[in-house]
Amino acid sequence: MRRLGNLLKAAPRSGARAVKIAVITLLGIMLPAGALFAASQAGKPTFSVQVSPASQSVVRGSAVSYTVTLTSQNGFAGTVAMSASALPSSSTAGFSAANLNVAAGGNATTTLTVSTTASTPVGTYSPQIQGTSGKTTASTTAGLTVNYPLSGSFSLSSAPASLSISPGSSGAYSLAISRTNLTGPISFTLSGLPQGVTASFSPNPATGNTTTLQVTASPSAPAGSWTLYIVGSGQDATGKTQYGYASVQFGIVSNGKAFSISGDAASQLAPGVSRTLGLAFSNPNNQSLSVTNLSVTIASISQTATAKAQGLPCTAADFAIAQYSGPYPVALPSGSSSLTSLGVASSQWPKISMLDTAANQDGCKGASLVLTYSGSGQGN
Repeated sequence: MRRLGNLLKAAPRSGARAVKIAVITLLGIMLPAGALFAASQAGKPTFSVQVSPASQSVVRGSAVSYTVTLTSQNGFAGTVAMSASALPSSSTAGFSAANLNVAAGGNATTTLTVSTTASTPVGTYSPQIQGTSGKTTASTTAGLTVNYPLSGSFSLSSAPASLSISPGSSGAYSLAISRTNLTGPISFTLSGLPQGVTASFSPNPATGNTTTLQVTASPSAPAGSWTLYIVGSGQDATGKTQYGYASVQFGIVSNGKAFSISGDAASQLAPGVSRTLGLAFSNPNNQSLSVTNLSVTIASISQTATAKAQGLPCTAADFAIAQYSGPYPVALPSGSSSLTSLGVASSQWPKISMLDTAANQDGCKGASLVLTYSGSGQGN
């Protein structure tokens, strides 16, 4: 009996010990959980990348710089290797310090310099600036616009500066050339055309002070808006190539029906003779159109059989076109109308002239010119 009593007395101690062990064990589980929760709130040590200014413009062949700043986050400290990508072709990038030491809670800066060359394509780019430290990376994007170099020998301007056309139609920009120290021919190129759109200059090269850029959209061309870059180049009196450029806005809109334009010269042309072109319009829409661009270009020249047999030339360079100079917008009512019915003075109509040049122009005798009329507008 005594042994049993001893066992009964000892049991509470054993039970009490079990309770204490259970409590201690539970506390041992709770403490690491609290530590994990606090760590999750703090976040992983990392850093941010910032660039100033956000965007820069540069004339190709020159360089431009950005200030890049790294900032420690969540106690990050370490060495960060810098790199740049998504640069335009024929350009390079360099950092004043390619490896930056960032202290915990601090920041570090470096200078990124992007250098372009004479063959770097003109356009808008988005260079990516990245920092790497072990498995930790961060990046940001900068803006970069590459422009053509300005020339003191001539400059270009366009009227209109912006136009929109429908798929399957054409539009034209009239380019004015302001010459300062260049009397020879100027050749033209174009970049920035979207898919499904073609373009041509007439004349090209230009020996006078004007040329026309015609753009034509295929029926399947997608809607959108773009910037087109026009480049002119010619040699000055010293034989050095000079450049001039202009940028124009171009759009394709898919809503509405295209209106049509027709016209003809009243009589034949001869060297030194000009003829006005009376334009007529047909608007198939059930509302009026606000037209912001009208233009005329030479599509082709058909010579006589005799001129062809003798190999006598006749090209667009033998002619000049003065574009419509009346007020914009031109309100085209639904149905048929003309410049006459719209009250536009004949002095503001487009005009075609045959130039009287020193060259032999017998190849243009009896030739027929096919003109293309184009315009753009939106419904009211």
